[in-house]
Amino acid sequence: QVQLVESGGGLVQPGGSLSLSCAASGSVFTIYHWGWYRQAPGNQRELVAEIAIGNSTNYADSVKGRFTISRDNAKNTVNLQMNSLKPEDTAVYYCKVTTISWGREYWGQGTQVTVSP
Repeated sequence: QVQLVESGGGLVQPGGSLSLSCAASGSVFTIYHWGWYRQAPGNQRELVAEIAIGNSTNYADSVKGRFTISRDNAKNTVNLQMNSLKPEDTAVYYCKVTTISWGREYWGQGTQVTVSP
């Protein structure tokens, strides 16, 4: 079992920055893939950024050059630095991990990000 807790969401003006953090506990040694997803009202949940155990990363086209995903192995966290935020970035952001235990996935509870003047 893996437990995830996200933090760092909030309200920010367009052009501003926020940093999200996802802390894992439990069987963290089984995690090989981390991802940040988001879901805006009326929309499907979508991938924002992901990072694998070898530190390879992938970003949605809409956030490339603005968002950066990183891992802190010592703290068992994955972070999402979000710069140059736009109103269309407004959503609930979720952390997801995939484990070597039959590919089982775990989701965090989500954190709200609102970009508004």
